[in-house]
Amino acid sequence: MFISFEGTEGVGKSTLIATLHQILSQRYAVVLTREPGGTPLAEKIREILLQPNQEKMSDSTELLLIYAARAQHVEQVILPALQQNKIVLCDRFVDASIAYQYGGRGMDREKIDILTQNFVKQLPEITFWLDAPVALGMQRAQKRGELDRFEQEKLEFFNGVRVAYQELAEQEPDRIVRIDATQRPEEIAAQALELIEQRLKHKNS
Repeated sequence: MFISFEGTEGVGKSTLIATLHQILSQRYAVVLTREPGGTPLAEKIREILLQPNQEKMSDSTELLLIYAARAQHVEQVILPALQQNKIVLCDRFVDASIAYQYGGRGMDREKIDILTQNFVKQLPEITFWLDAPVALGMQRAQKRGELDRFEQEKLEFFNGVRVAYQELAEQEPDRIVRIDATQRPEEIAAQALELIEQRLKHKNS
C-alpha cells in the first residue's frame, strides 16, 4: 500500500509519519521515504530546491527539478517496494506539486498534470492531508529553526497552497482524507491508523 502525507508547513506531518512507521513496522514491512528526495540523487536535487540562493530559481526550473527527483524516486524506491508488498509511507508526493506550484506559484495546472501522466506510474492509495490555519503552521515551522527556501514564502503563498489542497480533497474524496491538524498528535495518529487498517483489511479480504 502506498500512503502519502500532505499539508502546508508546520502541520505535524513528520510527527504523524514517525508514529505510524513505528506502529506499522511491528506488523508489516514498511518503507519510509520523502519528497523531494528518497534516493541519493533525488536528495541532491532536494538540497538545490530547499537551499536559499542569491540566484532566483524560476518556477519552471523548480517544477522540472521536482519531477526529475520524483521520477528517480518512483523508479528506485516506490515501485520496487510495492512490488515486494511493502507499505510505503511518503512525506509529500504529486499533490504537493499541484498545491505548491499551481496553488502557490500560480503555474498552469495542465503542465503539472502532463508531467504526472508521463513520469509517475503509481499514485497513492491513501493521502492524508493535515490541515491547519496557515498562520499556526508557520509559527510552528519558525520554532524549528532556520527556514528553507519554501518556508520563507509569504502567508499569501501558503494560503494559495491550502486552497489547492482543499480543491484536491473535493476532487478525490476517496483518496484524500482531511485530518484536522490542530488536534493532539495522538488523536491524529489514531484517526490515520484506523483508516489504514480498514483499507488493508479490505484489500486483503
